[in-house]
Formats: sequence, C-alpha cells, structure tokens
Amino acid sequence: MIKLYDLELSGNCHKVRLMLSLLRLQYEQIIVDIPNREHKSPQFLKLNPLGQIPVLTDEDVVIRDSQAILVYLARKYGTEEWLPLEPESMAKVMQWLSFAANEINNSVFIARLHFRFQMDVDWEAAQIRSKPVLQIMNEHLQNRTWLELEHPTIADIACFPYIGLAPEGKVDLEPYPSVIAWIERIKQLPRYVNMPGL
Repeated sequence: MIKLYDLELSGNCHKVRLMLSLLRLQYEQIIVDIPNREHKSPQFLKLNPLGQIPVLTDEDVVIRDSQAILVYLARKYGTEEWLPLEPESMAKVMQWLSFAANEINNSVFIARLHFRFQMDVDWEAAQIRSKPVLQIMNEHLQNRTWLELEHPTIADIACFPYIGLAPEGKVDLEPYPSVIAWIERIKQLPRYVNMPGL
C-alpha cells in the first residue's frame, strides 16, 4: 500500500496527490502535524532526515522530495507519456523539475510563505524574482499547450501548484495570460484534485 506523508496546504504535497489521482492510484494519506513539529520527530526523521514533506512509501521503498516522487510514480505506475525514456524528451521534462525546485521555489514559493504562513522571509525580493520566472514560462507557453511534448507530463505537475498559488504571495498573474491558460488546462485534466488557494 502506498502511503503519503502529507499536508493539505503544501504545494509540494499537492503535486504528489495530483499525480496519484491522475494515475488512479489508491493510497493512505498520513497528515503530518507540522505546527507541533512532528516532521522533526525521530520517527519521521527515519523516513526523511531532512525533516520535510512530502514523503512517499511504497511497501519497502521510501522516496522523499516531491520531484523525485513524481519521477518514481511516473516510471513505476505511469506510461512514457508522463516521463519519456527517449533521451531528449526525458531531458526536456527533467529541466522543468529543476526549474520547479530552484527558480519557482526561490520566488513565488517564498513570497507565499510570508503572506500565507507569516514566515520571516525576504518576500519583497521573492516577488521581484517571480517576474522573470513567470515571464519565462509565459513566453514558453505562448505557442504550446503544455510545457513539453504537447501532452501533460510530470513537468507540468511539478511546476503547477506554486505557480497557481502565486496570488497567495501577492504575485499578480494577470500579465501572464499564457500561464493563466495553462493553469486552467491543468484544472481541466480528468481526475484533477484541488487544494485550498487553487
């Protein structure tokens, strides 16, 4: 049985919930009590020494990090449409997982932490960094439906939640109509699941 150590308001957790739903996979959801620091408990640190969510377990397999979990689910339970094996196509998908973990994480994600969770972060710098990130995505999506390969892949799933949640960090999406259209296309996928803020 697949288990997902989860938090409803986490965009990184939402990526995994969305992928599980798109692949029609049954799983046990285990909510981690972040306010009471359950993610730093000795028991949880055995699953993820970084003390972060999400964590996915599948029998004896333990995977941490949302991007890594998407790769695991796509390869084990999905088709090549989600993560192709052909080198160029795989690389094009994987570059967006890196974009999600770096550029998106260091911009719209940080801004949201301040306004949604009152965390002490440099939200003004994060908002400034958000503009070129969104501009890159907007230009890339002007002549395509999905980030790569003309069908949904884990690239789209990896980038989607925190881009969709950008308004929670007081980052305006209106100047990026191609991004807005892409967000709406993801929401129309069969078996799409929502989260607060989206």
